[in-house]
Amino acid sequence: MTEGQTDGTPTDGTESHDPDFPEAFLSFMRQGWSDTALPVTPRPETPNYAKRRAALSAAFPGETLVIPTGTEKVRANDTDYPFRPGSDFAYLTGDHDADSVLVLRPNGSGHDATLYMRPRSSRETDEFFRSRNGELWVGRRHTLSEKSTELGLPTADLTGLEATLADLAPGRTRVLRGFDTQVDAAVRSYDGPRAEGQPARDRELAIAISEMKLVKDEWEIGQLQDAIDATVRGFEDVARILPADRAVSERLLEGVFALRARHDGNDVGYSSIVGAGEHATILHWVHNHGATRPGDLLLMDMGVEGRNLYTADVTRVLPVSGRFTALQRQVYDIVYASQQAGIDAIRPGVKFKDVHLTCMRVLAEGLAELGLLPVSVDEAMDEKSTVYRRWTLHGFGHMLGIDVHDCSNARKETYRDGALGEGYVLTVEPGLYFQPEDELVPAELRGVGIRIEDDVLVTATGAVNLSAGLPRTSDEVETWLAEQREAGPRLPS
Repeated sequence: MTEGQTDGTPTDGTESHDPDFPEAFLSFMRQGWSDTALPVTPRPETPNYAKRRAALSAAFPGETLVIPTGTEKVRANDTDYPFRPGSDFAYLTGDHDADSVLVLRPNGSGHDATLYMRPRSSRETDEFFRSRNGELWVGRRHTLSEKSTELGLPTADLTGLEATLADLAPGRTRVLRGFDTQVDAAVRSYDGPRAEGQPARDRELAIAISEMKLVKDEWEIGQLQDAIDATVRGFEDVARILPADRAVSERLLEGVFALRARHDGNDVGYSSIVGAGEHATILHWVHNHGATRPGDLLLMDMGVEGRNLYTADVTRVLPVSGRFTALQRQVYDIVYASQQAGIDAIRPGVKFKDVHLTCMRVLAEGLAELGLLPVSVDEAMDEKSTVYRRWTLHGFGHMLGIDVHDCSNARKETYRDGALGEGYVLTVEPGLYFQPEDELVPAELRGVGIRIEDDVLVTATGAVNLSAGLPRTSDEVETWLAEQREAGPRLPS
C-alpha cells in the first residue's frame, strides 16, 4: 500500500514500536544542523557504462526502455536482506542504490538516459531523523547532483517517476520486468493490437542485455581478476586453519572465507558450498552444518564478489589428512583430466556444446576404467543414452561475470548452442559424485564427490585460466595444502 493507506500501518517509515516524540523535542531536532557535501568525483569506469547504454540504445531505436534495479527484500518482519542491485541495471549504470530506475527515452538520434533515484533527505522534513530511511538511521545519501557527477548520468527525483511512466507511449516501451512491482504495474501490457506481443517484447530487452554481457571488455576482465585473486586468498585462509587430525565445522570454514569476501570485496558471490565427506556429493550443498573428518575429502565451491559486483566461482577439493588415498587420487585425476581437456579445447569459434562433450567423454572413459559404465563409452555418450550422467549430472560450466551464472537470458543459439567468442569468460567445472546410497558403485567409492572449477578467459589464441593461482593437480594440491598449514592462520590486511 502507498501513502494514504488506512490499515493502520505508518506511512512515514516508522514502526509500531517506535516512540512518540513531544513537540519540544521535534522542534529542537529541526534546528542547528550544518550542511554537508560528499566528496564525489567522476568514476573512471563511467565511459564503459555509457558505451553499454549506447549499444542498447542502438538495438531499440525509437523505443523507451525502463530498467529498474529492484527494491530491498524483507528477511523477517521489519528486517531486510542486504541490498544487492539488479545485475542488468548495475551493468548499465554502475549505481548500487535500491529503488533506482534507469529510463532511456528516444530523442531522434538515440536515447536520453535518466537515472531516477531517491536523493538525500533534506532537513526540511522530519524524515532525516524519524524515518527508517532517514540519514541518521542509514547514512548520508547522494544528492541528485552528486550522483550525476559520480556516474556521468543525468538524474531525477524518484518521486517524478510515476508521472514519467504514465506518459510513455503504448507499444513503444519495453520494461525489464520482475525487479520492481510498482514499475511493472505502472507500465502494464498495453491494450490494443500489440498487447499480445508485449511480454515477448519485454523479453527481447532482457535477451539483448544478456547477450551484450557475453563479451567482457578490458575493465570487466580486470574486475573479474581482482575477484578471483581475492578468492585465491580466501581459499588460502581456509586451508591455513583446516586441521588434519580432528573435526572442524563446515560453517567455520564458510565463515573464514566470508571474512575475506567482505574485507576484500563486496561479499560472497553466491552461497558458499562447503561439503565434507558425503556432503561433497550434494551439488548445491549450502546448509554447511557438517564437519570434516580425517581421511575424508573436502569440497569447497566459493567465490568473492568484488566491489563492482563481478564475481569469481572456484571449486577445489582437499584431502583433509593432507594426502589423497589411492582411490581418491584416481577419481581426482579423472576429473582433472576432464577439466584440462575442456580448457585445452577452448578457443574462439568452438561450440559451447563441444567443450561440454570433450569434458564428458573423459569422465565417461574414467568411469569405464573404474568398471562402472553398464555400456561402452560410445553408447554412454550417445545423446539417447547419456547414462554416465548418473555420476556427474551437470554440464561442464557456464558464463561468468556480473552474475555467477552470467548471461542467463541469452538465447540458446547464442549460448548453449552457440560458439565461444574472444572476451567470453566461463567456468570449466566437471565433477564426479558417488552418492552414499548408490548400490551400483563399490562401497569404497560411496560418499566421494570431486569437482574442480576454474574461471577461464577466451582469448584470440585459446584460453587463459584466471584462477591459476590455486593448484589443480593432485600432487600440487597436497603440496599447497602442506605449505598453507605451515604458514599458519592470518587475518585479512
